[in-house]
Amino acid sequence: MENILVAGANGTTGKQIVNLLNESQYFNPIAMVRKEEQQEQFKAKSIDTVLADLEKNVDHAFNNVDKVIFAAGSGGKKVKEVDENGAKKMIDASKNTNVRKFVMLSSMGADNPEQAEDLQEYLKAKHNADVYLKNSGLDYTIVRPGTLTNDKATDKIELQEKLNKSGEISRADVAQTLVRTLNDDISSQATFEIIKGDTLIGKALEPVAV
Repeated sequence: MENILVAGANGTTGKQIVNLLNESQYFNPIAMVRKEEQQEQFKAKSIDTVLADLEKNVDHAFNNVDKVIFAAGSGGKKVKEVDENGAKKMIDASKNTNVRKFVMLSSMGADNPEQAEDLQEYLKAKHNADVYLKNSGLDYTIVRPGTLTNDKATDKIELQEKLNKSGEISRADVAQTLVRTLNDDISSQATFEIIKGDTLIGKALEPVAV
């Protein structure tokens, strides 16, 4: 079982990621949260937790961590502190502890934030974090979904390095895509966009397999 540290575990998408990992026979989730009261929901399911704040030092969270999923977000309130600098802290700590893979939940539009009509500051922060990860020397996958919805999972997506169109996707399908990219034979040093589609997630990920 590989230990997977999930930053942003208390978020809407993060909770789904942790649950998927917990159901997996390959992965053991470590839910990284900021507040003690956020730990209870995970402890009730016997899921490992760690207290760490992305605005502070996070090095202590990396005890016996094999891989990382960064699914944290400030909700637009602290994009520089959390979405950018928080991600960079996680990347640095991953390098220092020889984490084997870093999976980044980014956003469609992060490749060209200045072209966005809104959310420019958020997309700039995501862009800077993505570039930092690409230059880190870590094995990584950067997943850039379209607009997130709370719809049920379809287990199907449309995936391209660049889709050249906008679209929606459920958080459930995003969570499943992120978890699947943890596998060693999937999407190493890859960046791609996803929206809801007609291709099974496992099949859609095959073109970016190593």
